[in-house]
Amino acid sequence: MKKLIHKSETRGHEDHGWLNARHSFSFANYYNPERIHFGALRVLNDDVIRPGMGFGSHPHDNMEIITIPLSGAIQHRDSMGNGSVIKAGEVQHMSAGSGITHSEYNASGSDELNLLQIWLFPREKNIKPVYNQIQFSEEQLKERFYEVVSSSNPGGIKINQDATFSLGRFSANQQIEYSLQSENNGVYLFIIEGEIQVDNEVFSDRDGIGIRNTIEFAIDIQKPSYLLLMEVPM
Repeated sequence: MKKLIHKSETRGHEDHGWLNARHSFSFANYYNPERIHFGALRVLNDDVIRPGMGFGSHPHDNMEIITIPLSGAIQHRDSMGNGSVIKAGEVQHMSAGSGITHSEYNASGSDELNLLQIWLFPREKNIKPVYNQIQFSEEQLKERFYEVVSSSNPGGIKINQDATFSLGRFSANQQIEYSLQSENNGVYLFIIEGEIQVDNEVFSDRDGIGIRNTIEFAIDIQKPSYLLLMEVPM
């Protein structure tokens, strides 16, 4: 098993006043030649956006974009005619495909918004753009990894890439075994909150670990933890 370790404090950081952003991979003004991507995973941004502020209309193409609000709500509008609010407990996805424009704003005038925005390289380029949004319950995440995004899962969001995103909330003092779907895949595990141990190394809030060259691994839950697991082609 090979590991790629990204401790929380080593991420790129940009504070624009209205936006406080931390980047696990090179993005915007943050560039690290050793942190360009992990397989198909290109971007993992941890953004805090002030009330009423956000990203004005801007274009994307040929990227799978997944947004997971951790607290607060996002006001979304796009060139496909979608206009919606995405709250914590929901996941948003766009296949930018042949090209879209969209805007994303903090839907609240009083509370901060914290979200994860994730980009994946697509499996197929220049497809017709697609928008998806789903809701999940805390019960669905309890003591297991619940698939919210995949290439085939009928209960979650279907994306244009052979990848699977799962969320899970776990209580302390247990071991979780995870088996990869393909030996050609890797897993990027992001600790939203909590403390875990993988291969005798301890990880906590906002740490990330890339795991490859294995078909299975174990996660020891040290403290109550909220985890995002992304299995992607390498």
